Amino acid sequence: MSALRNGESAESAESTDAGVSDDASRDAGGSSDPLVELADVEFGYTATPVVEDISLRIDPGEYVAIVGPNGSGKSTLMKLILGLLRPDEGAARLFGEPAHAFDDGARIGYVAQHASASKEMPITVREVVKMGRFPHVGFGRLSAEDHRIVDEALATVGMSDFADRRVTKLSGGQRQRAFIARALAGEADLLVLDEPTVGVDAESVDAFYDLLESLNEEGITILLIEHDLGAVTDHARRVVCLNREVYFDGPTDEFVDSDALARAFGTAASFAGGSGSSSGTGGSGGGRP
Repeated sequence: MSALRNGESAESAESTDAGVSDDASRDAGGSSDPLVELADVEFGYTATPVVEDISLRIDPGEYVAIVGPNGSGKSTLMKLILGLLRPDEGAARLFGEPAHAFDDGARIGYVAQHASASKEMPITVREVVKMGRFPHVGFGRLSAEDHRIVDEALATVGMSDFADRRVTKLSGGQRQRAFIARALAGEADLLVLDEPTVGVDAESVDAFYDLLESLNEEGITILLIEHDLGAVTDHARRVVCLNREVYFDGPTDEFVDSDALARAFGTAASFAGGSGSSSGTGGSGGGRP
């Protein structure tokens, strides 16, 4: 039997579709135009699909977390969403356009797992954040308004005091904040984060997720790929549980009460409350039910 899609487990089949699509749209101000839309997507690097039968919609203002065991296709799904890969089957749309053809990069802020390239860049935090303005000014000089936006982004993430510090001298949590500030300076509508707290100390993780929650409350749509189930259940409003297919897609509290985690991970997985801790996330993924 194939995995149940889009929250169609016994626990959430009756409420997930309405709870995710309609409520999220109302929370985002009534917009009905999705930022992300996947329809029956399948993709594989070889003849074997890495992800298959994926249908997913993310509306403005949502805070969505994608979870799944190692090798479940989370990173591949993210690349499909961002248009870095083209589906073998089905369709992927980003801001209403075919994802692979979407070229307004300023609307998307991306924070990688380690932001590893920044560790070797001899530039300051302010210079990193200024990069967010480049799509708006092209080859021109930054205006006073651009500099104001940069300063505001630094203040929003609590990095004003570190503006002139080189990114090589930052902690992991501070570095991730700098890259979020870059996305804010670019006035991104969608913030995509790929396991952003790997290697970040627990205290900084808590502050980091408080920041994301604040940004979401201000209207920024957040798409998070995260291994920390505690952080996901504490902060995300909607969970997509993946292991090649979607095992659950719905409100976080319904995910916690369902058996989707155990079915997707193929183990007696469990949640550990509080950011910075989780249980059952290290498996390589069990077979489909």
